[in-house]
Amino acid sequence: MKKFDVPKELVEKAYEALELARDTGKVTKGTNETTKYIERGSSKLVLIAEDVTPEEIIAHIPFLCDEKQVPYIFVPRKDELGQATGIDVPTAASAIVKEGKAKALVAEIVEKITELK
Repeated sequence: MKKFDVPKELVEKAYEALELARDTGKVTKGTNETTKYIERGSSKLVLIAEDVTPEEIIAHIPFLCDEKQVPYIFVPRKDELGQATGIDVPTAASAIVKEGKAKALVAEIVEKITELK
């Protein structure tokens, strides 16, 4: 299912952007909420954990993102994604809805993701 490899430094920037947006903008937590915001076309960047089992839980997200032209990035671990989202439990997916102070960082990440694809 994984479509492209993400360099470690880009993963770190994605976590940083998520944490900044969490504190100064708006983020979603979990597959259902993330899917809803992608469908509405209001997600700026979607983060998907690679270690989700079964994969079917998140398998639709990259396709939906492509369809709605929403940038997405794979991150290695759902527990780290949960922490970056600000919750104490792992999460399979998260989205930045309002960037807040992470706007420039999100733009930089989106540009690099476009190059990777």
